Amino acid sequence: MGFKEVFGTLPEASAQAPGRVNLLGEHTDYQEGYVLPTPLPYLTQVEAAKAEGRVEAYSEELKELRARPLGSPAQGDFLDYLLGVVWALREAGYGVPGARFYVRSRVPIGAGLSSSAALEVAALRALRTLYRLPLSDKDIALLGQKAEVEYVGVGCGIMDQMAASLGEVGKALFLDTRTLDYENLPLPPGARVAVLDLGLGRRLAEAGYNQRRREAEEAARRLGVRSLRDIGELRLVEGLPSPLDKRARHIVGENLRVLRGVEALRRGDVKAFGELMVESHRSLSQDYEVSLPELDLLVEEALRAGAHGAKLTGAGFGGAVVALVPQDRMEPFQNHLLARLPHLRIL
Repeated sequence: MGFKEVFGTLPEASAQAPGRVNLLGEHTDYQEGYVLPTPLPYLTQVEAAKAEGRVEAYSEELKELRARPLGSPAQGDFLDYLLGVVWALREAGYGVPGARFYVRSRVPIGAGLSSSAALEVAALRALRTLYRLPLSDKDIALLGQKAEVEYVGVGCGIMDQMAASLGEVGKALFLDTRTLDYENLPLPPGARVAVLDLGLGRRLAEAGYNQRRREAEEAARRLGVRSLRDIGELRLVEGLPSPLDKRARHIVGENLRVLRGVEALRRGDVKAFGELMVESHRSLSQDYEVSLPELDLLVEEALRAGAHGAKLTGAGFGGAVVALVPQDRMEPFQNHLLARLPHLRIL
């Protein structure tokens, strides 16, 4: 199947965007903090053509063709993200009359690798070309987030869309989510990013994520600050009641870890960076309580197999682990893990 077979015409534009893993800075973006994701060499490609009054889309992976008129509410399927980006453009004053999309994705779904942001950014890039829209890459990231939050109804931060739109494969995107200032920094020489997926899915991820957001907001309110980004010392959170003290301790500590991680990248210090990843996972597991026993064990196995560092990536409650592995040790690293965990998928 291809675009012409589905829609009876040729595509008029094509674009792609990558998935991502987050090396440091987990659950900080919705508190205006610092993040350090890196794009993956796994892409979502979108072909597009003009349409009037509706959005139609075919997913090659799902083998589904869906269509709805403009103005339709979200219905909980993949078309929501495509209707959402058209809605966001129209809300921003761009008179996009509709579109047809053909979607191919190599970004694994449900592993915390931000397949939704890759789809949003790829679709917006295609629409930018199709309708000759004067949009910057930062504009595209903001429109993708607006679509996901306000149309799809997922209260995500800006990190995923910024990584998909502004990141560079082989580099870490150091992003200040308050100012949206960013810098792409080379990953340590001789190190490779590995994604470890047990296929756990994400258990109660949306409910747990929303609860953590509420707890972080309440912690900031009690501390008298706009966001936990404004707390620079861990000792300041210790007077909060439980579990707010633990939630704030993670976010404040994670912001500090990102800043230290950036310094380590600038020095090319892979050992220090790996140690920060391990500290991040411990905090996510013990203070933010978004890990699972299977993910904790997978992190330990990755370290035993020779990784410089490892941590869960994404919102937690399932998903995948990201590890930073010496390039020349990649094969024995994989062999060790697959011998212990034969159902593991290594990306």
